[in-house]
Amino acid sequence: MKGFPDLPPIWLAGFMVLAWALARYLPILSLASGPLRLLGTVLALMGLAVIAWSAIYFWRAKTSIEPHEEPTSLLTDGPYRLSRNPIYLGMVAILAGEVLWLGALSAVILPGIYAGLVSVRFILPEEARLVEHFGDEARAFMARTRRWI
Repeated sequence: MKGFPDLPPIWLAGFMVLAWALARYLPILSLASGPLRLLGTVLALMGLAVIAWSAIYFWRAKTSIEPHEEPTSLLTDGPYRLSRNPIYLGMVAILAGEVLWLGALSAVILPGIYAGLVSVRFILPEEARLVEHFGDEARAFMARTRRWI
């Protein structure tokens, strides 16, 4: 995929468009209701909040948030005490929130597929780079902190 900006938010946008298209053109079963829409909105907003909270820690540490760049700091406090990947967790929450808001059964599997794609495409290589750069400190962090939640 030469020339494709291989970044998690781009993938998220694609999955969100796919969720919308499935809900619109192949809903299988539509469960859209007020409570589901409210829950979806809350979940998506929580995902945005977790991403913002996590991004602040990148900014404070003066390290790149780009997944393909070399790390200059190992973030282990704030949201990183709870998850090794709070930004990806926030993105999955946004997608899951959209799926709930849309209420279409056909899109319900997309957050799980997105999480798997992010794990293989971004998380595993990032964790390898962390171990390469920070060694035992990174291994200890990974041993005490879950990948997702």
